[in-house]
Amino acid sequence: MDFLTLFAIYVVLVLSCIVLVCKYSGQQQTPFGRIFSSLTKITSPWIPQWFQNYCYKTVHRLFHQRNRLFLYLNLFLEGAVYAEFSYEVFGFCREMDTTLASLCVPYVLLAVQSYFFYQCCSRDPGTVTKEKHSAQVQVYPYDRSMFHPGVSCPTCLLVKPARSKHCRACNRCVQRFDHHCVWVNNCIGAENTRHFLLYLVFLCAMAADIAVLTADMLFNVVLQSGLLHAHYVDEQGEKQAAGPVFIIQHLFLTFPRIVFMLGFLVFLFMVLAGYAVFHLYLALVNQTSNEWYKRIEYGCHHCHPTPGHQCSPGHTPSKGFYSRGIFRNLREVFQPLTYSRKKQK
Repeated sequence: MDFLTLFAIYVVLVLSCIVLVCKYSGQQQTPFGRIFSSLTKITSPWIPQWFQNYCYKTVHRLFHQRNRLFLYLNLFLEGAVYAEFSYEVFGFCREMDTTLASLCVPYVLLAVQSYFFYQCCSRDPGTVTKEKHSAQVQVYPYDRSMFHPGVSCPTCLLVKPARSKHCRACNRCVQRFDHHCVWVNNCIGAENTRHFLLYLVFLCAMAADIAVLTADMLFNVVLQSGLLHAHYVDEQGEKQAAGPVFIIQHLFLTFPRIVFMLGFLVFLFMVLAGYAVFHLYLALVNQTSNEWYKRIEYGCHHCHPTPGHQCSPGHTPSKGFYSRGIFRNLREVFQPLTYSRKKQK
């Protein structure tokens, strides 16, 4: 199997994974879940019970409890990319007269991104507590569609404020709950949504900037080596012009780690950019991931009203119940609402 075929398979697999994750993200039942459940039922009689219990506990600990595994994996991947960039790409770029200011931009982005990453990991997302409960309940009105008054959390034993949700991984109710992120080992809620959004933006910028510098370095290598006008002898002994496939193979054989890093950064940027745009859209319409998934799963009672259901005054289905206009929505993300601020308005 030649290089082009392997590379095409790699691209198809990565793109397929991206599409499937985007399509089935947040759904309770997915084709993979059903296949896994079917395989589990078929193979369970032949698998020792102790091994099944061990696998169940491992999966539960990784995805349903707070742990730092993905946090360390995140730091490892980040460190590997910057180590390769600093060890090889930086030196090649300096030899090709790339300005020092351009080469310092990724490190500045790393510092800013690390600050927001730390804030996402360490800041309280907006835990609903007994001391703050009376004020937190009055921050948002209940839409009586996804959030109803008087509903208590069976674990926290407190009436759930509108837009809050109990996180099973953190074992707490979170104000304006968005989702639990395993990569930062914390919930994303009212108090750290802005940090998470900025973290995604600077992470995308960091990946894009390193990818551009690396691609520019490889392009200059091709230009200086004369590969664009080179020729080679094929298996039939005929002289052929070096095309894109030959150039890619040459670069991969000459700079395998750099080419692999570039491919990783390009696909990482595609995933992160899509995720960042999604969260920016949620911020603009004043919606959370939790509310977006609920709207898809249960449908919108405002758009498809049930008998006896009445929409709240001023509700417009196209904007959403909590939308107050783009600028006020963004301000609410960067300056979370409190009961005292709401009374001033």
